[in-house]
Amino acid sequence: MIYTHLLFDLDGTLTDPREGITKSVQYALRHFGIDEPDPDKLTAFIGPPLIPSFMEFYGLSHEEAVRALAFYRERFSTVGLFENRVLDGIPEMLEKLKAKGKLLAVASSKPEEYVLRILDHFKILEPFDTVSGASMDEKRVEKKDVIEDALVRLGASNDRSGILMIGDRKHDIVGARACGLDSLGIYTGFAPVGELEDAGASYVVRTVEEMTAFLLAH
Repeated sequence: MIYTHLLFDLDGTLTDPREGITKSVQYALRHFGIDEPDPDKLTAFIGPPLIPSFMEFYGLSHEEAVRALAFYRERFSTVGLFENRVLDGIPEMLEKLKAKGKLLAVASSKPEEYVLRILDHFKILEPFDTVSGASMDEKRVEKKDVIEDALVRLGASNDRSGILMIGDRKHDIVGARACGLDSLGIYTGFAPVGELEDAGASYVVRTVEEMTAFLLAH
């Protein structure tokens, strides 16, 4: 299979956002009297939508989780989004894929405003033909909805045979399957071993180097 359109997740796939996300979650939790000093316990927040994560991992009600998200954004929007780093080899990979004529998009569950600021700040925005993220009002936050939005912007809603979703968590893989897309799972993020396979990834790689080689060959 040759893939002409490549959709990338952001967190854990193109960048390592661990510091900014975990510190912003800690900041939000403190407003509810919860002190979580171990950032390793908060890496589960990286990737999936945040409101369900606050409810699942810390037992907040939906109303509380909505407030927690507001506190999270209070810190993340000014400090946290730049506590981040581009994974080694990503700029070079994007350059090679563009030179090969691939259409590139970002499809992230992070609010689109933040995605654009991060890509621009770290100088990796230019290679992408479009960027789709969650809406700030949470109406577009599920991965499948973000992917569908990216496909519309690319003009690729109909024939999906040459489109590949690339991500580091099960939500990326499940979202791709819901949209009828093949998927490439990569273990550069925070998924436990086996998560991507269990979610039904079409292909799995473990490093940026392996991802680059796969995408250039397909």
